[in-house]
This record gives sequence, C-alpha cells and structure tokens, in this order.
Amino acid sequence: MVDIAMIEAARARLGGRARRTPLLSSPFLDEIAGRRLFVKAECLQHSGSFKFRGGWSAVSALEPDVRAKGVIAFSSGNHAQGVALAAKLHGIPSVIVMPTDAPKLKVANTRAFGAEVVLYDRGKEDRDEIGARLSKERGLTLIKPFDEPQVIAGQGTTGLEIAEQAAEEGIESASVLVPCGGGGLSSGIALALESRAPGLKVRPCEPKDFDDATRSLASGKIERNAALQGSICDAIITPQPGNITFPIMKRLCGPGLVVSDEEAQKAMALAFSRLKIVVEPGGAVALAAALFQGKDIDGDSVIVVTSGGNVDQDVFEAALTRSSFN
Repeated sequence: MVDIAMIEAARARLGGRARRTPLLSSPFLDEIAGRRLFVKAECLQHSGSFKFRGGWSAVSALEPDVRAKGVIAFSSGNHAQGVALAAKLHGIPSVIVMPTDAPKLKVANTRAFGAEVVLYDRGKEDRDEIGARLSKERGLTLIKPFDEPQVIAGQGTTGLEIAEQAAEEGIESASVLVPCGGGGLSSGIALALESRAPGLKVRPCEPKDFDDATRSLASGKIERNAALQGSICDAIITPQPGNITFPIMKRLCGPGLVVSDEEAQKAMALAFSRLKIVVEPGGAVALAAALFQGKDIDGDSVIVVTSGGNVDQDVFEAALTRSSFN
C-alpha cells in the first residue's frame, strides 16, 4: 500500500514545509558507542518531532472538500502536535484525542496549535473507539498515528534524507536505529532506504517491557503489550505494531533493540551535553541502544534517529540530575 513513489510524492508536498534535519556527530559519543555514531535530529523538526512529516503528508493529500471539514487524530502528544500544526497551516479545524497522562507540554502545545483536545484514560478507555465515534459524529477525517499509508509516506521522507546524508558522509553500510511505537517511522524509513540506500538497514528500538515490535519481529507475528503504562517513554508506548506497518518491518527490518528507562535518561543527558539538543525519553531510545547495546550492533558506523524533543521540564531535569554522564 505504501511505496517509494508515495514517499517521493509526500516529499514534494512537504517541500518548503518540513525541515531537512541535520545529521549530527560527536567524538565523545563515538568513543562510548565504539564506532562512528551519527544522529538524525528529528527533535529539531517543526512541532518538535518527525510527526509533522506524516501529519502534513496526510492532511495535504486529502481532497479539498474533505479536508475543509477538519481532521481528528489520537496521540500521546507528538502525532497530536504534528496533525494540529498541519491543520492550522491548512486553515482547517482539528480534534485531538490525548491520554490524561500525556506530558503537559504536549497537551499545551497541541492546544496552542488551535486543536480541540479530548482527554481519555488510556488504561480504561479505547482511543480507537473514541476517535472513530467523534469522526463519524462530526464528519472529521481520522488520521491514524502510524497505520495510515499517507502518514507512513510522510515519515518515510526522513529515510530519503538519511540516504542522502549517509552518502555525503561516505556511509554505504550501517544499522539505522529508530525509536518504534506502532512502526510508522520504522517502516517508512525502511521503505525509503530499500530504494535509495539498500546498505542501510533499520532496527527498531523500544523501552523494556513495551517491546511489542521486537517480540513481533522475533516471532514473525504481531505481539501485544501486556500494559500501556509504566515507562517514561510515553511517546512510543502503543498496544502493538500496525497491521500495515508490521508486514513492512517484517520484510525490511533487522531485530529490535530494547533499552531501560535509565539508559534512555542517560542518552538524553548525553545528547544535551555533547550534541546540544533536547530529546524526550521515547525519542532517545535509539541513541541509548547505540551507546549501551553496542554488542548487539554490527559494523563500524551506526545512524540513530532522535525522533522527538517534547519533554516536560521536570522529566528533563530528572534525566540530567540522575545521569552521571551530564
């Protein structure tokens, strides 16, 4: 359902809208990782995460009369902000369904982009049901956070940039570590790299106890998380991989990597001190894997995506305070 032509088309629509985020490096991080380490800083993207790419791609692909009625999305925060900003820039209404435990910054930013925020209890209520009901009642187009072809295509534009930037650095073979929730970013990047840089292979990264993608890739079938709460990596906690994203990941991705919350915090501190960027916990899991799970990574170069930087001040301060690497 998603191919390189869709990703290229999404890139054309994103032209002049999305930032071409930098590929950063630090000799200090290279030393810890034991290899050359490059960081694709999507935390510097509009709305603070890669989700703006998918949000704009999906909204801009709608027929004008359909788009004018508005859109709805469900998200713990980053997809919320990406869709809300895309809707605002298109001059259309948006409704965002967010969990009550979403970071305050993400809720505030989503509202600041003009969206109506509907809160729900992720432990007791079904966000899919809420989104489908409101979509039907109000005539809004539902834009799913990852299991939506145009969203995947938008996220895949990150992979096109990685392919180009890797070539500029002379990298022909490397693991590309990607924070993974439902798999939209991992599958989109994997599709782009398959076409533009086949020597680069995506490996999804997740927090401990919420490693549904890793377990699914190992078993060959979709596995579900037992819980949806209990990690600071809120941005990438999802019930299971998507029905669209998982077959792509199964075909194109390498084994998943799993890190602890503490390792994610250390990666946040190191990203701040060595790269001068702010990364949220879920957005830091790929960097954590590169730094602290190196024995499970092959090759002399690794590329990691820091997928988001929308973190509450107290959470960020705690990461800096608790880490011995700041």
